[in-house]
Parts: sequence; C-alpha cells; structure tokens
Amino acid sequence: MSSRRMAVVAGSLVTASFSAVMILPFTAAADDQGPASGKGGKAVDQAPAGVKLTTTLPGKISVDNSSQKTAITATVKNEGTKDSADIRLLVVGFDGLKVTNVQGCDAIAAKDLPAGSNSGFSCPVGALGAGKSKSYPVDATFDLGKTGKICLPVQSADGKKTFWQQGPVPFGTTNPSPNAPATPLLLGTDNKPVGPSGDQLPKTGAGSDVLPLGAAGAALIAAGAAGVWWSQRRTN
Repeated sequence: MSSRRMAVVAGSLVTASFSAVMILPFTAAADDQGPASGKGGKAVDQAPAGVKLTTTLPGKISVDNSSQKTAITATVKNEGTKDSADIRLLVVGFDGLKVTNVQGCDAIAAKDLPAGSNSGFSCPVGALGAGKSKSYPVDATFDLGKTGKICLPVQSADGKKTFWQQGPVPFGTTNPSPNAPATPLLLGTDNKPVGPSGDQLPKTGAGSDVLPLGAAGAALIAAGAAGVWWSQRRTN
C-alpha cells in the first residue's frame, strides 16, 4: 500500500571550475515534460551589467520502469538586456539520477566529478544574446530505488565564475508506480523509493524521506588548472 508525503528541498550555493576533455556522440528525445521551472535556482557571482543568466528544468519527467531511462531538457537563458560573454552550462547528476548524455556537450572525467556526484557534462554555450535561450536534450537514467538530484551551474567560459546555479534539486514521486510502464517524477520532490517487494514502500524512520543535500567540497585539477568545485550546506 502506498503512502503520500511531500518533501521539497532547495539547492545550495556552488562555485565551480573544471576542464572537460572528451566529446561523446549523442541522441536524446524528451517526453511531454510540462512547464519549465527555475525551482532551486540562485544567482552566485555577479554577472556583467545588463546580463541575467538563469536556467530551467522540466516540471515533470517520466522514467521507464524497465530500462530506468528518462529524458530531461536543460535550458539556459539570458533574461537581461545585453549579450553575455562566452559561457558554459554544466549538467551534473547525483544519487539515483545519472546523466548519460547531453547533446553537444563534453563528458566530465570521473576523476574530475564533484564530490557526491555520479556523472556530469559541460556544454559550451558561447555568447548568449539578450532575451535568448539555448536548450540541451539530456539522456539520463533514474534508479527508482533511490532518491535523485540534478544540478545546472552556469559559468564563465574559463570556469572562474558561476553566475547561476539551479540545484542540486531533486526529481521524485511520493506515489511510486512499480507495476506501471513508467513512473512520473516531479521537480523539487524527494523520491519515495519503491520497496524490495516491488509494490510497497520501504519502512523508514521519521524524517528519512527528506533527502539531505550533503556537505561536500572537492579540489580538482584538470588540464593543468586548479579549481574548487562545490561546498554544500546540509539541510534537513
């Protein structure tokens, strides 16, 4: 028997810098994902005057219960009145959500991933015109037996500044559908994992349905440049 409870977690501030090294082939197709949302997004370093960089993620995604595959659209926007300089978008997965491909983007080597993440891609956006946006089809898998989060930092091309970061923000459901072909997940909702029996939720202690964002910091060196990825403040 399923129980319904909602828990919403907000993303924490990040400063990030890295160099990606490998370009992968790609294919991606997104389902009907509903209205896009900037939930869990925050400005970090100050952008140049007249430039306002933000991101959005779909309000909902659908996970195939057999293959665990899903598709996500990550969008970066310049809501300002002036064109930006060259920027890049990072797409990083955590816990049960693993990013397997992002169209036109570079995979982050495993040794250079931020602490706590399991996958990541860097997307060279270039200069983004005032009022313009650019979307990236994201292929991912989601282990419905776990919680899962995604993070979208927007950086200067050299990675020295992070102008905006959405997340790490969770996708999840409080009403798993283990016997259905697919399970819909909502942005900003902690996943209530399906239990071992396949049709019941696991018995957990009080408060265990709320996913802490974690406290992690990582130093990484890539292509001869040192950069500090992120530090996170644990929330309950």
